[in-house]
Amino acid sequence: MALTESQILALAELLDQAEEGCRPVAKITNAHPDMDWAEAYAVQHALKRRKEARGARIVGIKAGLTSFAKMKQMGVVEPVMGFLTDQGAVPDGGAIDTAKLIHPRVEAEIAFVLKTALRGPGCHIGEVLAATDFVLPAAEVIDSRYQDFKFDLKSVIADNTSAARFVTGGQSRNVPGLDLKNLGIVMEKNGEVIATAAGSAVLGHPALSVAMLANMAGERGEEIPAGTFIMTGGATEAVAVSAGDCVTIRYQHLGSISMRFI
Repeated sequence: MALTESQILALAELLDQAEEGCRPVAKITNAHPDMDWAEAYAVQHALKRRKEARGARIVGIKAGLTSFAKMKQMGVVEPVMGFLTDQGAVPDGGAIDTAKLIHPRVEAEIAFVLKTALRGPGCHIGEVLAATDFVLPAAEVIDSRYQDFKFDLKSVIADNTSAARFVTGGQSRNVPGLDLKNLGIVMEKNGEVIATAAGSAVLGHPALSVAMLANMAGERGEEIPAGTFIMTGGATEAVAVSAGDCVTIRYQHLGSISMRFI
């Protein structure tokens, strides 16, 4: 890698302080245009260590860039991976303080919880469905730490794929009998429908997102352990929100979740 360990740590500190202080910064590839994928993930891992050192607990993983069209546009063949902490968890119906965020946006997702571990390479949808304990509705509030919400892919990987808050609730369901590919989703903001989607918006099937994450982990000699909570990526567009907004997301067969922004 071209970046030194001290540069990686300094970039993680920059992004961490931007998040903690709600102060956006220029995307880090402006100063490091030759940063590669491994270096971007190295910054993300250093950011995770900083959060853990302050007492945050890692509670799951998340996929980003889960649209085939967007992947082609960005010149990649797999989604990006980030982590979730307990400090980002918000209860269903809970309030989210916009004063602690820079430019929040909400997207609807389908989350998986595993009953057995998954390991790549070669992990496929069938293995994911067999390894799944249950699925449940989720929403992610993303909040890039970059100025004007403008970034490239390596910068966003380093910034933990814009992770900020997440909400779960509704009804958990076992996979048998559930058509995840065609599962309908409706997002409302302040009582108005603003986005609709189906599970197929996530890579054609949300379980493929989990399989690809398992294969990415396998390339590093790692597995996704049993019990892992996985957010599979946005099925809807990311909708900007501000103080005073209320968002409700309804899922076919899985109930609904909601959140308030204050």
